Amino acid sequence: MSYPQNIYVMVDTVVFAYQEQDLQVLLIERKNEPYRGKWALPGGFVEDDESLEKAALRELQEETGAEVDSITQLHTFGQPGRDPRGRAISVTYFTQVNKKDMQLQAATDAAEARWFSMDTLPELAFDHQEILAKARQALLTS
Repeated sequence: MSYPQNIYVMVDTVVFAYQEQDLQVLLIERKNEPYRGKWALPGGFVEDDESLEKAALRELQEETGAEVDSITQLHTFGQPGRDPRGRAISVTYFTQVNKKDMQLQAATDAAEARWFSMDTLPELAFDHQEILAKARQALLTS
C-alpha cells in the first residue's frame, strides 16, 4: 500500500430559497477553468487552517456575497473523476434562506451569482446536478 495521496478536500454549498411557490437555488458562473462559463454551486478548496463548515461559509461569502446563519452537512461526494484537476472529495452543505435578505455580489473565481428556478436549471459543472438532487431530497424531507 502506498501512502502519500494527492487528494483535494473541497466544500460545496446548496442555498435554496422560495419565491412564492417556486423553489430556487443560488448558482455561480465559473470565471476560471475547469468549466469556465458553466454554472456551479458555490464552493472550493478547504484551507489548511479552517474547519469544513468555516470553509463552506467562506467560499459562499467570497463567491456570492451571501452570508448565512447556519448550514447543514448533506453528504460527502468522492467519486473518482468528479473533478478534472485531480482526485477531489467534496463535503457538501445546504441551507434555506429568505432571498430578500441576500445581497448577491460575485467575486473571486465567480463571474456571476444568480438565483435559478429548480425547474429551469442550466447545465451544471462537475457532479453538481447529483449534489443538487440529493440536497433537494433532503430539503423536502426535513
